[in-house]
Amino acid sequence: MIEALKEARKAFEEGEVPVGAVVVKDGEIIGRGHNRTEALKDPTAHAEIIALSAAANKLGNWRLKGATLYVTLEPCLMCAGASILARIDKIVYGADDPKFGALGSVMDIREGKWNHSFEVEKGVLKEEAAKLMKEFFKRRRDGRVDEGARLEIV
Repeated sequence: MIEALKEARKAFEEGEVPVGAVVVKDGEIIGRGHNRTEALKDPTAHAEIIALSAAANKLGNWRLKGATLYVTLEPCLMCAGASILARIDKIVYGADDPKFGALGSVMDIREGKWNHSFEVEKGVLKEEAAKLMKEFFKRRRDGRVDEGARLEIV
C-alpha cells in the first residue's frame, strides 16, 4: 500500500484526484498507476485501470489470477468490474469512497452473480489515504490545485 500511496502522490502533484494503485503477484509489483483522467481527457483513466493494464501487458495475459490490487481509495463500479474481468484474487484498499465506492460504500459489486469473485481487505493505511484526499479537495476549493503542486502532508 505504501507504493500505491506513492502513486497517489504523483497524481496529486499532477493536479489529479490523488488515487494510486499497484498490482502485485508473487511478491512483485507488476503494474502501477495513478489517476490520469484530466491529463488524458479520459473518464476511464483511473489508477486501477492503468495498473491493471500495465500488469496485463507485463504478463502478456489479461487474466491476472493470483494477483492482488492495492489501491488507496475504494474502487468505483468501473474499477471493481474491471477487477472481476481481470480475475484479480484480492483487492486491498485504504479509504472508503462514500460517493462512488462499489465494495460496500454505495453498493457492493460482489453481490452479483459473476463468474469470478475476489477477497477484499479495507482500511489499510486509510488515514494516510484519506488525508491526501482531504488536502487535495481543500486545495481545489481554495483554487490551489494545479499541475506541479507540491505535497508536504504525507
